Amino acid sequence: MARRNHVDPAQVFRLFYPRTLLAWTQNFDWRITGRWMFYSAIIGVLGALAALVFGELVTLLTRLILIEGAGYPVPFPRGEGGTDIFDLEQVLHPARRWLLLIAPAVGGLLSGWIVFTFAPEAEGHGTDSVIRAFHRERGFMRLRAGLVKIVAAALTIGSGGSAGREGPITQIGATLGSWLAQRLHLSERERRLFLVAGMAAGLSSIFRSPLGGAFFAVEVLYREDIESEALMPAIVASITGYSLYTSIERSGTVFVTPRFEFVSPLELLPLIGFALCCAIVGIFYVRVFYGTKRRIFDPLPLPPALKPALGGLLVGAIAFFFPAIMGSSYGWLQQAIDGNLPMGFMALLALLKIFATSLTIGSGGAGGTFAPSLVIGGMLGGLYGEGLHRLFPTLITQPEAYVLIGMGTFVGGAANVPIAATIMISEMTGSYSLLVPLIFAGVITHLVARRWSLFEEQVRTHNDSPAHRAELLPDLLRQIPVAAVVERVPYFHTVEPGHTLREMLDLFTRTREVVLPVVAPGGGRPPRYLGLVLLEDLQSLLREADALSPLIVAQDVQVPFEAVRLSDTLEDALNRFLETRYPELPVLDERGEIVGFLRPHQLISEYHRALLRHLQQTPEVEARS
Repeated sequence: MARRNHVDPAQVFRLFYPRTLLAWTQNFDWRITGRWMFYSAIIGVLGALAALVFGELVTLLTRLILIEGAGYPVPFPRGEGGTDIFDLEQVLHPARRWLLLIAPAVGGLLSGWIVFTFAPEAEGHGTDSVIRAFHRERGFMRLRAGLVKIVAAALTIGSGGSAGREGPITQIGATLGSWLAQRLHLSERERRLFLVAGMAAGLSSIFRSPLGGAFFAVEVLYREDIESEALMPAIVASITGYSLYTSIERSGTVFVTPRFEFVSPLELLPLIGFALCCAIVGIFYVRVFYGTKRRIFDPLPLPPALKPALGGLLVGAIAFFFPAIMGSSYGWLQQAIDGNLPMGFMALLALLKIFATSLTIGSGGAGGTFAPSLVIGGMLGGLYGEGLHRLFPTLITQPEAYVLIGMGTFVGGAANVPIAATIMISEMTGSYSLLVPLIFAGVITHLVARRWSLFEEQVRTHNDSPAHRAELLPDLLRQIPVAAVVERVPYFHTVEPGHTLREMLDLFTRTREVVLPVVAPGGGRPPRYLGLVLLEDLQSLLREADALSPLIVAQDVQVPFEAVRLSDTLEDALNRFLETRYPELPVLDERGEIVGFLRPHQLISEYHRALLRHLQQTPEVEARS
């Protein structure tokens, strides 16, 4: 029997394999990409499990304390167990109303004790902690903070505190991502990316928003930028977490909505006014939120662990008369979408939700600001849509659609996440037909209100992040001391606090100096520097100098004294210039005396010289290697 010719499958495959694909596979790093896909999927699983535990704990406490304890039938969205049956009068009259007064205070007391005993960084809404860890703390977060956040936030929300679940799950997911990176001994860059992936996994799970959760995680870090490098691991972790979470919870969306349609382009015209309204209310919300924290609770002479209890007591006082502000209030959004809420109720809920959220989280309570922002925006939208419908019934035929538009527009402006907000609202409601009005109104609100944000740790762009400064300036400025650049001056002018405006202007006129150190009277060694007078601050007073001279002295116009030392690096000096925006900084020796002055152009010149040296040395290093 003749032997058949043997055909090698590998030879046939290589023969017909497209040359372009062969080149692509040879240049594609399967090891790195496969590792990232695997790790991102693990983070997604961890984030989903954390979201399941956290969500169940919040629901359990809500039922025990508010529903069964106080007899307050908390409305839920239909995607989370809510029903079509709704009686506004019954919901607003709990059986044991007095418990609503004390429940948030007790929850705040327990939450505050847990947080400030075991992990003080778990206080507040959590998202700022994650943003700060990404930009300024090299992606490090303690696992203990995440575990404490689960319990503390569940107590705050479950006892009726006005807060949401996104801030806690953001911190919990990010903590898990950072912890995994630390356990694997990964680099600082990978630790930051894991942190973002964990944030996306938790958000996408608890909000059933796989794409929106990923975009929120990369967008919330900046006011006008996104962390594009983290998008791929964020998407993988987000989709993994969403898939696991929804397979267990058996719910694809948070809200159930009718079929809304965007029909006429004329409907975009009233959206301009609504976007401006959302921007104004959003700015008001941010100012009230941080004003409550900084002007009321921070100065209070109370232990930090007791302040959430006081905030909870004030929230309980509001809830005693208007219980709709308690918890995340998501059920009220569902009722607004269904058209079951009167205009006066929506207006009151939007206003009181601002103050209740500020009291809950501004006092140090653990909870998020995203859910309250959704409620505020949704109520504004419902109010605006119903008003337009009554004025123009033929143009605005679906006023309830403005609830969804308000949710996305308000959150996108208040948190500087217009892209993520648009996607998340579409995914949370299963309604994609309103993308055009959502994007249109959201962009306008973002452009008007982007200087204000609920997240004060956001930086403006990628270039302003300390996490990326080393990439922009490749460690060159870290290697150069200030002593190598500064030109020492044998003499410079100073002023005392009582020197008049005319005396200071005369000094600036006769010299080339642009700053004058303010020293304490009486001399002394080393001198005591009280501040700096900047020439640019006095230029607007030149025309009226003679009239104002008796009225204005140095201590009236001085700015805080800031300086660098000879031993500091040029990177330290750059950071100081970025913080102060001063045109010149004094340079101190080891005794604390000024020996010279440093200007930004000196840093730029020295950086250019160092960069040229670096580029000249690089080919030699590569050739030797």
